Amino acid sequence: MTATNPFLDIDFTKLMADFKVPGVDMNALVTAQRKNIEALTQANQLAFEGVQAVLRRQTEIFRQTMEEANVMLRELMAASAPEEKVAKETELLKAAFEKALGNMTELAEMVSKSNKEAADVISKRVVASLDEVKTLVTKLKTASK
Repeated sequence: MTATNPFLDIDFTKLMADFKVPGVDMNALVTAQRKNIEALTQANQLAFEGVQAVLRRQTEIFRQTMEEANVMLRELMAASAPEEKVAKETELLKAAFEKALGNMTELAEMVSKSNKEAADVISKRVVASLDEVKTLVTKLKTASK
């Protein structure tokens, strides 16, 4: 059983038409709010897709790390002399550290890109919304003269 939100079935345009305020374009206000909700929905979708991409990449990194650890373990076991084992272990640890650092950087960049895309959607909508308010205020001033 899925729950439905009863507020989504309300026609706010009709509801707002009952509240007539002289000089205020209720349709424009409702349209602006609808655009705000659409922008938030789009930003949430972008953020969700970003999280999914990061999780997929983390899973891929984990799989690769396990495969590489297996190879490294075999290489360490193959080394016979203690000096050879220490040298090989040092080499493998350095490579693993550099790889981990690169993976962390990649994941941080993915998160940053996703956040920027979502923030850009909201930022553009805020600017457009402020322009819409300015236009409405200008119409009010013109109508009252």
